[in-house]
Amino acid sequence: MAVSPAPQLSTGLLLAMAGSIAFSGKAIIVKLAYRYGVDAVTLVMYRMLFALPWFVLMAWWAGRGKAALTRRDWLGVVGLGFCGYYLSSFLDFWGLEYISASLERLILYLNPTLVLVLGWVLFKKRITHRQGVAMAISYAGVLLVFGHEVSLAGTHAALGAFLVLLSAITYATYLTYSGQMVQRLGALRLAGLATTVACFFCILQFALLKPMASAQVPEQVLWLSLLNAIACTVLPVLLVMMAIERIGPGLTAQTGMIGPMSTLLMGVWLLDEPFNIWIIAGTLLVLSGVFWVTRPAGRVPS
Repeated sequence: MAVSPAPQLSTGLLLAMAGSIAFSGKAIIVKLAYRYGVDAVTLVMYRMLFALPWFVLMAWWAGRGKAALTRRDWLGVVGLGFCGYYLSSFLDFWGLEYISASLERLILYLNPTLVLVLGWVLFKKRITHRQGVAMAISYAGVLLVFGHEVSLAGTHAALGAFLVLLSAITYATYLTYSGQMVQRLGALRLAGLATTVACFFCILQFALLKPMASAQVPEQVLWLSLLNAIACTVLPVLLVMMAIERIGPGLTAQTGMIGPMSTLLMGVWLLDEPFNIWIIAGTLLVLSGVFWVTRPAGRVPS
């Protein structure tokens, strides 16, 4: 008698939802930490410092019994770690100094569309008409929320949105160039190694740019950074990996659409961010556009 796939599907969906919500909590924690006067360089350093042992363990666990990395592999890991996790994280934290958590999450959620654009620019991959329309819908949603926020915060919102957009572009670059290395090293091993490299870059950045006295921060910042490192960095990576094993990357990505909505609700609840028709409409546009970008053409829902 065949085993029903329902438990596997239910478990995978729950894991994907939990991972997406955990990821989305990062912006909320960062905004809470900024209330204690800490800056982006210090905050991202503490996040990656607390996450470092877990990523080292992840890389070791995934690499057991596997062939050693070649010099070319190490160069690729360093490049991807610098671009995809160090630079992307720092730009994201910096941008959050100026914009709401809700707008930050919507900009980052444009990632699938940015991967399409990079594929078109770098590798001449064709963008279909359906994908083009879906991208236009997504960007219209971000512009709607951005326009509302600029009217409230002025040029600071423009700077913050630009920094977060750069963060999304650097992470999309990581995704674009990581395909072959994922096949060779495995997703979990590559993620562990690249994030370990990024941790060292974040710590080095702090050492070069800040006096050691800057490491003395309020105790609340340390606890928030520890929470960010474990609950919003390490844990969601594992949850999403386990979800992909059970339901595949496509359905995992679709389930991840709960992320922007959870950020919006947590922002209203914990940060007193605005909740109005502009933000709701923009969020729905972004989610609709990304859904159509990531949904395979001609696929009939089951």
